[in-house]
Amino acid sequence: MKHLSGVDSAFLHLESPEMPMHVGSLNVLDLPEGYTGDFFEDTKTYIQQRMHLAEVFTRKLALMPLDLSNPVWVEDEDIDLDYHIRHVSLPKPGTNRQLQQYVARLHSSLLDRSRPLWEFFVIDGLKSGQVALYSKLHHAGIDGQAGVAVAQAMFDLTATGRVIKPPRPRARRNQYQLGVAELLGAAVSNTLQQSSALIKSLPLIVRSAKNALIPEKDANGKRDWSLPKDFRVFAPRTSLNVAITNQRTFAGRTVPLAEVKQIAKLLGVSLNDVVMATVAGALRNFLKDNNELPDKPLYAAVPVSLRAEGDTTANNQVSIVAMNLATDIKDPLARIRKINESSANTKAKMSRFKAAIPTDFPLPAAPWLMSAVASLFSRSRLANIMPPFANVVISNVAGIPVQLYFAGAKVVSYYPVSIPAHSMALNVTVQSYNGRLDYGLIACRRALPDVNELGDALLAEHRKLLELALAQAPAPTTLAHATPQAKPAATPTKEAQPALHLAASTAKPARKKAARVAVAA
Repeated sequence: MKHLSGVDSAFLHLESPEMPMHVGSLNVLDLPEGYTGDFFEDTKTYIQQRMHLAEVFTRKLALMPLDLSNPVWVEDEDIDLDYHIRHVSLPKPGTNRQLQQYVARLHSSLLDRSRPLWEFFVIDGLKSGQVALYSKLHHAGIDGQAGVAVAQAMFDLTATGRVIKPPRPRARRNQYQLGVAELLGAAVSNTLQQSSALIKSLPLIVRSAKNALIPEKDANGKRDWSLPKDFRVFAPRTSLNVAITNQRTFAGRTVPLAEVKQIAKLLGVSLNDVVMATVAGALRNFLKDNNELPDKPLYAAVPVSLRAEGDTTANNQVSIVAMNLATDIKDPLARIRKINESSANTKAKMSRFKAAIPTDFPLPAAPWLMSAVASLFSRSRLANIMPPFANVVISNVAGIPVQLYFAGAKVVSYYPVSIPAHSMALNVTVQSYNGRLDYGLIACRRALPDVNELGDALLAEHRKLLELALAQAPAPTTLAHATPQAKPAATPTKEAQPALHLAASTAKPARKKAARVAVAA
């Protein structure tokens, strides 16, 4: 058995029918030319042959007696693939809008906690002749960067795929759940281990907190103890900052990744700054058109990875920071510069404070205590009264620079589908893939009835930023001498081809030579 960390278990205990805590993705697939098979049955066979490569597919929760401690992961010896992998046919005409509406409906339902926490849906009936794959996995078992094994299991770099070695036979225990005594012993043991680890890390936590809280000295050797000019505790309220229901609306939008990189280069900002500015501009225009744009700037809740480089354990190591979206600034160029400044300051503060945030900690009676608080917050609709911490969730998942294949089909798109929350009814997650930048906008339908309107505003803001960036580009100069012709690049050898690898994170991705595959967080 494996114990859930404090952060992992929080995703379980804070879950409610109105706020499911699973993440997912929507992939549109091109079937092989001349394909006449049954792709749903091929998908079941494909996953069955690979599911042993990632423990998220084969483990389930074992709850503690009386919810006295966090549950543990145990091996499921009887996985019902007919339940976990399902077939959906869209009604005619099978438009992209219908597909996204159906994904929103699927994303609104809770996962069955008595089974491994994942589901896959093969969706056909699209008028384009393509097939869609929608997947959802519980956030308690996986974050963006921890999805290495999932991506390695599910995707290939060629249509022919890989030869997968079958799993090693294991002795069956024929036990649906662990015994009470075994679970109680595991709870006590895990609490002691968590307490010991926390005590050992206290000196590092104290030093990191001290370094983060004490201002650095300036050139004159003095410390500035004044609060920043844009310091704030809460964000302004909008129609998006309310208690949510379990109803969802989803929209996917795509822009060329090369254009986003071009904007970033010409304006001297990061790619993430361009994403933030694009969403900020879309929100500003959307709220202004509805006569509800606040005078003060909106803030985004941005997940930040706490994971050490090279750590691929299947758990959550993440925190959240609030970033200024500068929606009070009308000029898009001035707005993106302000976002760049705010982002740099936030990253600098986070780098100093990062080590002071524990990701695992003992909390006796956490399940019933946290669940009770979450239920009270949800049912009392306090989110309709309390000022919000942030207005929207924006997450940027590390990119996939290569073409992927699933069960022989070509993966065309990679739209992330994430989690709206009470007080933040809209989540915008971005996933780059093979020259594309795919935006996944998921929202509570009561708070935002048609998220497609905001998706269209997002595309319009991207085009505006591109035009302004190109206008800032320096005029080309005429060279007096001809430029020597560059030699053609050598064709990479087979050994030099990128390996299938996932290193997704809601924080700025680490630089690696390997190709990256990401599961949305």
